[in-house]
Amino acid sequence: MLTFVENCFSPRTAAFFDLDKTVIAKSSTLTFSKSFYQGGLINRRAVLRTAYTQFVFLAGGADHDQMERMREYLSALCKGWNVQQVKDLVAETLHDLIDPIIYDEAATLIEQHHTAGRDVVIVSTSGAEVVEPIGELLGADRVVATRMVVGDDGCFTGEVEYYAYGPTKAEAIKALAESEGYDLSRSYAYSDSVTDVPMLEAVGHPHAVNPDRALRREAALRGWPVLVFDRPVRLKQRLSGFSLPPRPALVAAAALGAAAVTAGLVWYANRRRAAALTT
Repeated sequence: MLTFVENCFSPRTAAFFDLDKTVIAKSSTLTFSKSFYQGGLINRRAVLRTAYTQFVFLAGGADHDQMERMREYLSALCKGWNVQQVKDLVAETLHDLIDPIIYDEAATLIEQHHTAGRDVVIVSTSGAEVVEPIGELLGADRVVATRMVVGDDGCFTGEVEYYAYGPTKAEAIKALAESEGYDLSRSYAYSDSVTDVPMLEAVGHPHAVNPDRALRREAALRGWPVLVFDRPVRLKQRLSGFSLPPRPALVAAAALGAAAVTAGLVWYANRRRAAALTT
């Protein structure tokens, strides 16, 4: 329970949330498969395959190899999709598909972190076109997400520009900490997957949420708190009156996120290489 407000003279802090099965009860990308089918982006066979993938994901979590296969499949699947059409389909169905599967416990935590004066950052392997609108719905301050390469024709090329997965999530967090002045030793992180151990290790207050078996073992070994979220609820139905104030920082991140995060990661990687050479 977060009961204190950050001292205005202390370094800034943040709370970093994985999205799928941590804040929402399903995979954010796969949840939109029906919308993409109705919009003509995928066929019935692809809908069935994504439904099976969603089942595997929910039943036991996805390990590294499964996540890699999922990335390769989705990258090939979205090749040639018009980016604006994808954004329009997500915007049209966002409230119907995502609002009902947001965990009440996660929404409460987000609210408490904001009250305590912390920024809330969604860090997700799903694509930015899906994650950024969800972040705005949740009232997040910033979003880190996978980005696909977009061609001159405004369509996805099938190549991945930035993959927000595993160690790269931790690198993005550290880059944000440098640019925003976050004190990571006093910051928080939440995830359900063992693949996010690097992200959890990067902060002083890591939490395992609905952890897969591997993360549950890791949390027990390290003494990390384990949280259980099991109450999906529409935000407007929450008794606490969860508010969604406009967040200029999120709007700026949506417009400039690709350049800012890429620049931050490049800067951070170069700094690490320079340090290694010096050593």
